[in-house]
Parts: sequence; C-alpha cells; structure tokens
Amino acid sequence: MSAIPELCADAIVHNGTIWCGYEEGTVEAVAIWQGKVLATGTTEQILSLKGDKTRLIDLQGRFATPGLNDAHLHLLLVGMTLGWIDASPQAAPTLEGLLDIIRDKAASTPPGAWIKARGYDQTKLDVGRHPNKSELDTAAPNNPVLLERACGHVAIFNSKAFELAGVDETTPVPEGGLIEQKDGVLTGMVAENAQNIILKTMPKPTTEEMIDAIEAAGHLLLSYGITSVMDAAVGQVAGFDEIRAYNLAKLQKRLPVRSWLVLLQDRQSMVQQCFDAGLVSGVGDDMLTIGAVKIFLDGSAGGRTAWMSKPYLGDDHTTGVQILSDTELELLVLDAHSKGYQLACHAIGDAAIGQLITAYEKALAALPDPDRRHRIEHCGFSTPEQHERMQKAGIYPCPQQVFIYDFGDAYISVLGEDRALSSYPLKTWKNLGFKPATGSDSPVSHPNPYPNIYSMLTRETGKGTVMDARERVTIEEALQVYTEYGAFSQKLESVKGKLTPGQVADIAVFSRNMLTAQPADILNDTHCVLTIRGGEVVFERH
Repeated sequence: MSAIPELCADAIVHNGTIWCGYEEGTVEAVAIWQGKVLATGTTEQILSLKGDKTRLIDLQGRFATPGLNDAHLHLLLVGMTLGWIDASPQAAPTLEGLLDIIRDKAASTPPGAWIKARGYDQTKLDVGRHPNKSELDTAAPNNPVLLERACGHVAIFNSKAFELAGVDETTPVPEGGLIEQKDGVLTGMVAENAQNIILKTMPKPTTEEMIDAIEAAGHLLLSYGITSVMDAAVGQVAGFDEIRAYNLAKLQKRLPVRSWLVLLQDRQSMVQQCFDAGLVSGVGDDMLTIGAVKIFLDGSAGGRTAWMSKPYLGDDHTTGVQILSDTELELLVLDAHSKGYQLACHAIGDAAIGQLITAYEKALAALPDPDRRHRIEHCGFSTPEQHERMQKAGIYPCPQQVFIYDFGDAYISVLGEDRALSSYPLKTWKNLGFKPATGSDSPVSHPNPYPNIYSMLTRETGKGTVMDARERVTIEEALQVYTEYGAFSQKLESVKGKLTPGQVADIAVFSRNMLTAQPADILNDTHCVLTIRGGEVVFERH
C-alpha cells in the first residue's frame, strides 16, 4: 500500500471484492480523498487512513469495478427518445402489434403533432421487411410519423411527414442519401443524409428540454454503473446550442456522467464555430471535455447501408451507401486534423473503413502526430490488411460489442456467414494492441452493459448463434475493455479507467462477482446496486 500518512481519507470503500484493473487485480478496500483514489489495499491497511470524518461505504461482500465507460453513445438523444414509442423487437415483435401501438398513440395525440417511434429491425419483424408508408398512414392518418430503425440510419415516414417537408416522388435525392420508391411511388423509407430533409421540419428542442434530456439519460446510465460516456454526435439535434446545454447542465450540477463530446461535422457543421471559440480536443475538465470530430462515411450493416466492397445478399446488388467522395472526406479530415482535433469517424463496411484509413494516413503524413489516436467508430467489417495499416498509422477501432448480441443474426441474413461471423473481431484487435473500447451506441442498443459483456465472453447473439468463438475474451479482458480502454480511447487514461492512486474515484458496485459468474448469470441476473462518482454516491438501488 502506498499513501500519504498525514492524510485521512474522506471515504473508505470496504468489505467486498474490488477489481481495480486488469494488471492491478483485486483488493479489499479503497481510500478516497478529494474525489480521487488515495490508496488501495487490505481492509487493515486502508482503515488505518480512517479519521473522525471519514465516511465508510460498506460493500456488504459485493463486487466493485472502476466506473464503466460507454465509449460511444448519444447521451442527448437517449434522453430525448425516452418518451418515444418503443418499437424494438421486444416491445413489438409483429408489424401489426407495432401499428397498434402507433394507432393507440395517435388516438391521444392532437392532429398535426409528431408521433415518434424507434427501434424496429425489419429482420426481426414477423413480416421480414420494413413497414410501409401506407401502413403508417392507416395507423395515424392525421399525424406526421417518424419510425426509426434501431440503427438510426434508416427511417420510415408517413404521408403527413412527407407533406410537411414538401417531399414527393420528384424530390431530388441528396448525395449520400436514399429516398426509396417502388413502381414510382414513395415507400416511406428514407436513409442517411436524406433523412435531414424531413427531420428539419420538426421543432428544435429548447435549451431546457436538452438539459432535461442530458440529466435523465445520465441518471439512467448511473443506474447501470456507467460513470463516463462519449456523446457521439453533438450538434446533430440543435447545433451549437447543444454545447450550451451541456455547459449549463454541468454548471447547474445536472450532468450526471463524465461526458466526452464529439462534434458532428456535416453540411450544417458547427466545428468551425467551436474552433473559433477555442473548443478543441482536450479542452474542459474531468466532467465535461471536448473530444473529437465525427464524420459519417456510411450507414449500418443491418440496414444494408454500410458501404461494402462486395454486394449484400439479394437481387439488388447494393454495396450500401458511400456518403462522401474520397476528395471531400480527405479535405474534411485534413481540416479537422490541422485544427488539432482528434477524429472519431463512423465507418462500418470494409469499403468505408478503407476510405477512412486512407484519409487519416494522408492527414498524418501531412502533419505528423504519433499520438493523435484517430478512431474508427464501429469498424465492424475491417480486414487483416486494414489492421496492418491501422497499426502503422496509430489508428484505433472503437466498436460496440453488443452489436454481436443484438444484430449478429441480421448481419448473417444480409451478408452471409462468411462475412458476418468474424465481424467486430475483439480478440484479434486486442492481440494487435489496439486497446478497443466498447459502447452501446444507445439509443441504437440499450445502454444496459450486461448483454455487451455477455457478447464479449460468448460471441453469442440473442438467438444463441455463435459468431466466431475465436474472438471471445475473458471477463477480466471484457472489464478492461469497458473501463481502461474506454479511457484510452478518449486520451484520458491518466484520469480514469482504473482504481489506482490519483485516478478519479468512480466505482460501480454489482450484485454478483462477475469474475466468477457464468456468462448467462451476468446477462440475466446481475444488476448495479451502487454507483460512486468522484467519491460521492450518485446512485443506490433500494
């Protein structure tokens, strides 16, 4: 044990199994001083730091880890969609059931007001296809309807929504987007960039509504032991006002989780505005930090819009959606790189990943920075040749392992086993030294960490399909991915991710010792009982 003998701890966490990190292993107790870890060791060692005002936090034999870090989700959107219709396969496994839910909502919604639903997956619906505009029209004839696929890259709109936006069969399709027609008639499906044409007709949330959403989503995450997040597309909803909302939330002590903000670079980008204000990567403090710049290169595999080098299964011979030309992407990447930003760009298909690696390589060659840590968000279908290039350039994958659990069977259905089973190759990445983090991409997947951990341990989908058992990791490795590697992905490994002296005292306490539990028990019968952030109890399950 190492400690400063003159100091008394502000708090001592004891009487449990406390996993401090992959290399550090477990201890019996942790001393906390001024929001940070003071010392770790045996109960006897740590209780020697107890003073008259030291708070004792009794774990009652339970299991604790560093606070979990969801390294890719959409915090503001999670909060905003909490009030939307749940269209997930669990809530609405059939198309008729989904339409009934929308019909019921329409009955209590004033005419002309938006009805919003998200979470459907056409590969899991009983009909095996996307809903159609005409079906939404029947369910809600007097309201515009937005029905988002789970991935967020595809949406179905009804006629009222199209009318509001002035979209019909003659509307030009934006580059990098899709407005689907069949037999010369709109089907309702809109994907990628084209969604903005219709979404911009929705009223923007107020600053107070955004603060409410940040707070509500943050408290939800604390209930799962998640103390740190990356908001993966700040600016997507309300532009620069989102920066204001985050800072006001922090000022008002309504920011429950440590937030690393990724600035969305799109056609309505606020990156220049942030740069002019001095908001570049690393600016901020332990609670709120400007992170990276985000550019979308493609869509989602399950939605058949991730950009692949070979066609999806089926008769349409589609290879997905390429959102930007090579020249456009390379200019955007070089611009952000030259401004000092880390980049965290969305690329799922192997063609998109290859395009992004090339853009990163060119920017790093023009302005070398060996530790910029540019990230490839998702990076689902990367190849061995791409991994070699990433190693040489210092580029890191930032995946969501829960996608195996939630969408693995959908990947097989649209790509076939040869390409699908080896997707999101966690063990391979780990062995190559990439330090891959994990996240939920919520609201794409639920932020509940247990399916994420389960998929890392088993590589099993929700249906039980094994997606390449060679990519399984141990529970210690899975926890390292969820804590230490999450911090590394944000260049904050000196601040958080482990329970070692000097790191922030963020601790998640669970009902079950995950080091000895069976994967199925972690998935089905484990919950967070206590969450500590900066030495203070911020969630307690009663």
